[in-house]
Parts: sequence; C-alpha cells; structure tokens
Amino acid sequence: MRHLQADVVVIGGGTAGFGAALGAARAGAKVRLIEGTSKIGGVMAFCPGMPWGGGYPTGRSIGGVFGELTDMLLAMDPPMAQVRASTLENFGYEVIYDHEAAVFAMFQMLEDAGVEVHLNTFAGAPVVEGGRITRVECIDRTGPMMIEAGMVIDCSGDGDTSARAGVPYVVGDGRGNMMGVTLSFAMVGADWDRVFARGDPYFEEEAAFGVAQGLIHPDLAKLYLMKGFHPDTVFCNSVHIRGVDGTDPQAVARATQEGRRRCHQLARFLVAHVPGFERARMNQLGPTVGVRETRKLEAVHRILASDLRSGAKPTDGIVACDNPIDDVMRGDEAMTHDAIVARGEYYTIPFRAMVPERVSNLLFAGRLVCADPAAFASVRGMPQCMAMGQAAGTAAAMALADGVTVQALDPERVVASLAAQGMRGIGGDVLHRHEPALAA
Repeated sequence: MRHLQADVVVIGGGTAGFGAALGAARAGAKVRLIEGTSKIGGVMAFCPGMPWGGGYPTGRSIGGVFGELTDMLLAMDPPMAQVRASTLENFGYEVIYDHEAAVFAMFQMLEDAGVEVHLNTFAGAPVVEGGRITRVECIDRTGPMMIEAGMVIDCSGDGDTSARAGVPYVVGDGRGNMMGVTLSFAMVGADWDRVFARGDPYFEEEAAFGVAQGLIHPDLAKLYLMKGFHPDTVFCNSVHIRGVDGTDPQAVARATQEGRRRCHQLARFLVAHVPGFERARMNQLGPTVGVRETRKLEAVHRILASDLRSGAKPTDGIVACDNPIDDVMRGDEAMTHDAIVARGEYYTIPFRAMVPERVSNLLFAGRLVCADPAAFASVRGMPQCMAMGQAAGTAAAMALADGVTVQALDPERVVASLAAQGMRGIGGDVLHRHEPALAA
C-alpha cells in the first residue's frame, strides 16, 4: 500500500472535475485528480465532438474556466473552436471545437496549475473518522494506494465515494428511472449543403422512413445530426439506449455494445438513404456510452424546477444557466427540450446544492448536484458542470485555509471569489442580452 497526501482530492476528471482541480490548485492547494479512464473530459471524452451547450445564457459567456478554455481555443491559429447558434430548439448558443485540441488544452491547464493527474485510477472506499473523510483508497495498475485528504470533491458522476461516506442520495427520478445513455459518432466526407438542405435538425421524415422499413431502431424517431467543427463532418448524437443502470459496469458494457450495433446501422442508413452522405464514412465512434444520470446526492439545499422557472438568482448562485429541460428518455421514449425560462432570462445554480449536510470536508459537483428531476435536466450542461467544479474547488481551498467545515463556509465569499475569477452573471453582476460574434 502506497501512502500519498493532498490538500484536495478530486474524484472524477470530467468537466466538473477539471474545473474543481483548477479552482483548488489556483487557490494554492496541492491537488490530486483521480480519473478512471485514460482521458479527462468525461462525456466530452466519451462523445468526441459533443457541443458545449449552455455556456452563453442571454448570449454572453458565463466566463470562469469555461470562458478561459473557450477563448484559448478561439485564439489558436487557426481557431480550434467556434460559437454558433444551436439548431435545436431552446438551446441558445453553443461551442463546437476540435476535440483533440480541447483535450490537450485542458491537460495543459491542469499541468500549468500544478495538478497531479492520476489517470486509469479508481477511487474506492473512503475512510471516515469524526465526521470527515481522512483518506481515500485508490487503485491503479501498480496496485492500491491510500491518499490522505484535507478536502474531497466528488465529481465522479456516480457518487460512489460520497455514498460510501454515508451521504444520502436518490437514483434518477427517485423511482429508479434514469435518462437514456448515448453513444455518438461522426460522419466525415458528408456534403453539408445537401445534408442540411431541408432545414430540419431532427430529420424526422428520414427517420420515419428508416423506422418503418426496419432499417434503424424504433427509438430513433428523431435523428440529432448537426454540423461538426471540421467542414463536411456531421456529429451524430442520435443513438440513445434507455433503461440502463449507469452505476452497473456490466449494464454499461452491454449498452455500449448495443449502441455500437445501432450506430453502425444508422451510419449505413445515412449513406444509403439520406442525400449528402453517399461518400461519407463513420469516424470517432465513442469508446463507451455517455451516462447522463445516476445518483443525485442530498445537500443542504435541493434545487427545484419551480425556482428555476421563476429565474431565481440566490445570493449563493455560482453559475448562470438558461438551458431547457433536456430530458432524454427517462423511463420511456419521450424526449423534451422545453424552455425553463423566457428568452433573455436565466437563473443561477446555488452553491448550497453541492454541500452535504454532515460530512465536514466533502463537496460534490456536476451531475451529482442536488436537484429535482426537471431541474436536473436543465442544470446538467457541461459549461455549468465546469463552473460548479470551479466553485467547489475554490470553496475547498478556502475552507482549508480558514480551518472551517464546508458547512460553515460563507457562500457569499465563494461567490465573490468566483466573480474575481471572471465568472459572469453571479452576485451583483447581471448578464444583459448580448449577441456574440458568430463564426461563419
């Protein structure tokens, strides 16, 4: 057993974990980031090319780490990102990007901040003593290790460590229904002008034909096809598999293989039956399905969709958001993109929804946030996850420096620090309507 130490241990290297590690390290903490795969990015690593949606409520960037990363990609020569209006209803603006450039930039930002990144490493049982996590047991290919932690931030998506530490949780909608998982891919060599000539982002007429002819799965009543970052590349976010328990590794493995079958089937259908795909081929099939929802941990505050619909901006709001209620096949084939606020409005996500009631040195961020089902379907965007992580990392370093529990931390100090780090639309800052300069 190896024994290591860190001021802050971040579990999970998805977008939330990336933000958390940066937030804590830039505040002066010694940070170890534990990631179970060979890549950071979470769903953006599993679904290469997945747009960052929700980063521009009212048309203005939320700023912070998300804004920094986006600006870095936009400033490359040639630019490795674009801001565009989403073709999907109620989604506003989104960022598309070169996947490898984005992942490289994220690794570089972590390295520059001094974060110790542990890839292909799994977090196991925490050791809880006196109401706090003192150590976290982890394992990599060389064997087990015990990491002594001052603070722990759970950004794992599934919340295994927090659950083992005794934090209560609900699964999915509270009745066990979880959103569908997705396997994505790209088609390269497509003729954009012909593919998108009809202007229907869901390709419902083509999908209906494919389903009626038995050429594609019946759940593909809408084909979510959108222009990728590179010319004549089409990102296919269409293959959703429902009824999958994302906390069960074998269920995820079976869903991934089923997803591969449906993706290959869909790719053949596009080439044979959708104008513009005749010379296209599949590329960037995800390594595993992207999981949207499993556990939601209980916190000192639960986000309610009714609060979000009213445009609530609490004093501890740490990130602006106007995402629709993006509910993907939670229990049945239904999918929603219903607006949660009026155009030009937004709400903010409260810091309290990431603070457990009892474990004194634990925070969580990303899709572990405490929210009711409809609220969760809105707050779960990748830019918001980065910002939630940044807030958790900032707060963890602040609590360590002050020698206080996370429950005793003044949330408004966290908000003030985030505002100083360039986060927009929180505290006294207001995100006025703004139309970004869109790439051609």
